[in-house]
Amino acid sequence: MILDVVKVLVPAVAAFAIGIAITPLVAHFLYKYKLWKKSVRNEGLGDKNGTPIFNKLHRKKEIGTPRMGGIVIWGSVLITMFLVWLVAGLFPSNISEKLNFLSRNQTWLPLFTLIAASLVGLIDDILQVRGKGGYIAGGLALSKRIAVVLLIGAIGGWWFFFKLETSSIAIPFDGLLDIGWLFIPFFMLVMLALFSGGVIDGIDGLSGGVMASIFAAYAGIAFFNNQIDLAAFSAALTGGILAFLWFNIPPARFYMSETGILGLTTTLTVIAFLTKEVLLLPVIAFPLAATTLSNILQISSKKWRGKKIFLVAPVHHHFEAIGWPSYKVTMRYWVLSVIFAVIGMIIALVS
Repeated sequence: MILDVVKVLVPAVAAFAIGIAITPLVAHFLYKYKLWKKSVRNEGLGDKNGTPIFNKLHRKKEIGTPRMGGIVIWGSVLITMFLVWLVAGLFPSNISEKLNFLSRNQTWLPLFTLIAASLVGLIDDILQVRGKGGYIAGGLALSKRIAVVLLIGAIGGWWFFFKLETSSIAIPFDGLLDIGWLFIPFFMLVMLALFSGGVIDGIDGLSGGVMASIFAAYAGIAFFNNQIDLAAFSAALTGGILAFLWFNIPPARFYMSETGILGLTTTLTVIAFLTKEVLLLPVIAFPLAATTLSNILQISSKKWRGKKIFLVAPVHHHFEAIGWPSYKVTMRYWVLSVIFAVIGMIIALVS
């Protein structure tokens, strides 16, 4: 039991330390080559009338703060996993082998997802900084990004269904529900929904605090499910995110951007399904769900009512528009993230 706890906590601390260590090199590279957008977004949700409120709030930060900060997150996780695996191979012992959390049945799939999605996001970021950097222009078109997410989701759903022979999800307080082949499209839909919440990466410190709480919660759930390797992997992600957050709090040194948010949201999908607690995502990842819902409501209202619900969407920018300082929005989101993550864990453990 004690060794299991150590196995989960060591990767978290190691990833944090490694993330802190590599950030000066990453930041130097990002600033040296001015890897930020060259102009702010120029299209709003559901129309082409521009985004004057968003531009007023974020013009300076959009065009002066580097992207690709997500490299710190997945870079620190990969280095941590490699070092633990290397130590287990070079210095085999009961302890070193126990601490190695690279396993076929628990961490290969989320690791592959993290790498693949993060690299796709990195390509998009490179195109963003080399292009015009607008809401659509200057990177992979939104339709292409959605197609990539659905493709990753289809592969992941297929792997779960055919390779892991998984077709059930946990219904809180009601046991497992077998949904058969519908598991695959459901997997794709969940991954797409989480990806849509990725636009939460829009205020200094916001996405890092929210994501750290979410992955910490799933680390706890995996631990109590006796999925120790998965818990260690989730904890390593938490540590890497916290290292990123150290440099992303106001004023941000860089943004997480697509290479971070795409990798994290797709990996979160895999972890949620591996723990079978995917239906708790709206609770544990409540800020992401609220972000997605606010976008859907805004677009629907513009289309059917001809007017907006929020001054600007997603909703965290609405709070800025009505006068909340950005740091107040960020800190209140952090508080809500922790509270809902704890509520989700409680439900998972008692149901």
